[in-house]
Amino acid sequence: MSVYQYSARSIRGKETSLEQYKDKVLLIVNTASKCGFTPQYSDLQKLYEKYQDQGLQILGFPSNQFGEQEPGTNEEVNIFCQINYGVSFPIFEKLDVKGEHQHPLFTYLTEQAGFEGFDTTDSNGRLLQTLLQERDPAALANDEIKWNFTKFLIDRQGNVVKRYESPVDPMDLEPAIQQLL
Repeated sequence: MSVYQYSARSIRGKETSLEQYKDKVLLIVNTASKCGFTPQYSDLQKLYEKYQDQGLQILGFPSNQFGEQEPGTNEEVNIFCQINYGVSFPIFEKLDVKGEHQHPLFTYLTEQAGFEGFDTTDSNGRLLQTLLQERDPAALANDEIKWNFTKFLIDRQGNVVKRYESPVDPMDLEPAIQQLL
């Protein structure tokens, strides 16, 4: 099994098989437009521009499951990403990344790379840890996505290499991406 067996609708509503990204290094990210981590779009775009010619493909999957931080329509999400961050990597339709209606791709991703905890030496990691302990302590005990901008690094064969939690800056993934390219 690999990520290539899954598909999702592009932000324009076209069913898109992930098989079209075969032989690429993928960074799959659940995103949101009104999150404290939203500025990560900027660094995701920088990584994409720097490494796309070497085979990096970033895929953004908006979700409104965390603090309702992606309330807009798919069109509004698309416009927001382009105008505010110049995003040129593919963005998909809003979907559920956890829970009862979790998209099968995210079921697969979380089965392959479980939650290993937040880096609590980082202020954002501590903040998310505290927030979840107060609001939903059971969430810390499972492998579901915890918040927006969780990132999954995928090798050229479609295998999940590593999961990076929301507070991890996309630029910190550069060495791991370079290794796979």
